[in-house]
Amino acid sequence: MIAELGHFSLVMALMMALLQAVFPLWGAQRRLSAWMAVAVPAGRAQFLFLLVSIVCLGISFVNNDFSIEYVAKSSNSSLPLYYRIAAVWGAHEGSMLLWAFTLGLWTCAVSIFSRSLNEEMLARVLGVMALVSIGIELFILFTSNPFDRLVPSPVDGNDMNPLLQDFGMTIHPPMLYMGYVGLSVAFSFAIAALLGGSLDSAWARWSRPWTLVAWVFLTCGITLGSWWAYYELGWGGWWFWDPVENASFMPWLVATALLHSLAVTEKRGAFKAWTVLLALFAFSLSLLGTFLVRSGVLTSVHAFAADPSRGLFILIFLALVVGGSLLLYALRAPMVKDNARYALVSRENLLLLNNILLVTASASILLGTLYPLVLDALGLGKISVGSPYFTTVFVPVMGPIFLLAGIAPMFGWRQAEPGRIFKRARWVFLASFGLGVSLVALSWNPADFKSMAGLSMAFWLASSALLSLYSRVSLRANPLDGLRSQSPSIYGMTLAHLGAAAFLVGAVMSNQYSVEKIVRLAPGETTELGGYRFKFEGVKEVAGPNYRAKEGSFQVFEGEQAVAELKPQKRVYKVQRNTMTEAAIDPGLLRDLYVALGESMEGGAWSVRVYVKPFIRWIWLGGLLMMAGGLCSAADRRYRLQARQAEFADGGLAGAKAG
Repeated sequence: MIAELGHFSLVMALMMALLQAVFPLWGAQRRLSAWMAVAVPAGRAQFLFLLVSIVCLGISFVNNDFSIEYVAKSSNSSLPLYYRIAAVWGAHEGSMLLWAFTLGLWTCAVSIFSRSLNEEMLARVLGVMALVSIGIELFILFTSNPFDRLVPSPVDGNDMNPLLQDFGMTIHPPMLYMGYVGLSVAFSFAIAALLGGSLDSAWARWSRPWTLVAWVFLTCGITLGSWWAYYELGWGGWWFWDPVENASFMPWLVATALLHSLAVTEKRGAFKAWTVLLALFAFSLSLLGTFLVRSGVLTSVHAFAADPSRGLFILIFLALVVGGSLLLYALRAPMVKDNARYALVSRENLLLLNNILLVTASASILLGTLYPLVLDALGLGKISVGSPYFTTVFVPVMGPIFLLAGIAPMFGWRQAEPGRIFKRARWVFLASFGLGVSLVALSWNPADFKSMAGLSMAFWLASSALLSLYSRVSLRANPLDGLRSQSPSIYGMTLAHLGAAAFLVGAVMSNQYSVEKIVRLAPGETTELGGYRFKFEGVKEVAGPNYRAKEGSFQVFEGEQAVAELKPQKRVYKVQRNTMTEAAIDPGLLRDLYVALGESMEGGAWSVRVYVKPFIRWIWLGGLLMMAGGLCSAADRRYRLQARQAEFADGGLAGAKAG
């Protein structure tokens, strides 16, 4: 009965999505208030039905109901309870239900927190979100139903993928989906503005906090995924330019550009058409990521095996969404009048240049990700595009982005005074450059120009962010008054830029100065690396809830002082018989000590992989700071519910007349 209730709730969610799409969109076109009013209750009802559906699936996993095909292939009675719950989204069918549920959650949130929005705009926004929901829910019901029965039902299940039996993967997919799917809100606002002819600063003000929150979740998901890959996969890396990693990074880059463009549209009324285009691209790239992961066109530790019918359905859906939105843009965008005036040297143009570079960076990743797939599809051979391509193409684009991110906040709107800004910033730039060069030259390698450039850019980004904040605070005689007078958006921008600087430090230092060694060690033997001595004390058998493991024991010394005890494991899971490496890590702000067991050898010896990775924690510290900055900006009082409904109504009317 639980499975039937879940399936019925999913069908009812589709019915509610149809109501939420048809009546409000037609009502907004004809200005029929009663029809537009259907959007809010239908959207909330759709969310409730999706909630019931995903709860039913969760109950089926908890109760080990192996008569459901999805439960049978994704769980096992020996699986711990928290992994059984996480298995709800551990494979294709459940993850698509999570996708639909997340979209329902965003829909419900928009209906609750946008009550002061003009009724036509709200109806259009919720109607567009419903159209996306219809596509996803049809996809689930016709190709990926998680409630399909299995006859005869097995005694036990096939178990969850051992790679996913980890705390990081229990929270990584929901966070990533909240970001992916959250970009549908900005997309829906953009389509609604195009439909209503209301491309003014008001739609940007309403769209920006939703985009900020989605960007925070997407940042969180990417950060968690990088952290998981680092400690779980056993190779000590944090980013591999895997196609599925790229599929989440591309919309993040475009969403970052969108946030800056929304700020210009909101404050200055400029970049209206460009901002809409970025909103369309950001969500389109999210859908592209869904296609890459679920179509079976690529192989990845992150990808789900899928049959061609699923890939074809998503491809058609992607073509309809992207093609339809771009067609609407082509018809309506030329009528948008950008009346803002600004000089060549101004904050507006610097932000525009930064946006173009971010989109270029995303396009370079898109090319490297899709090019091998296109060649293979055309029968022109198989090639692999890896780190050398992305390092050569992507990294040089990021240098100017970081440089502009530091200097743009110092420029004024409309027109800036380059001489005054240069006078204020030159010492900061020279000090940052000097500090980066001297640190590398004196501490590591005097000929390592890559590290010098990277650290100099990180110091520039951090110091310029603090200088910009200081310049604002110093306008008040009392520093405390100056600090209190700044809006949350200013503090959010400062935190986000400091986070980018911290990330850059971690990426540069760990990539350039990590050391590793693969060595044969017998019990009692030692090896030295990076100023540390690793002593192997032996291996013992340990038992987990659904696996058995060989657990090594290592004592780590710095000089004669013991600094860590590490216990890596080599696990064999009982059901799937997969052998998994569980690395042991001693974390630190300035370095990580990392040990992973390889294969057993004669005489009780083992192949052991040892790493010393400096500053690698700064990568994820940077992600945390960027998330904090996004949340701080989203808390700005300008985005609270007290925003006047008349503001949007007047803006929409003016936009309609202009159109």
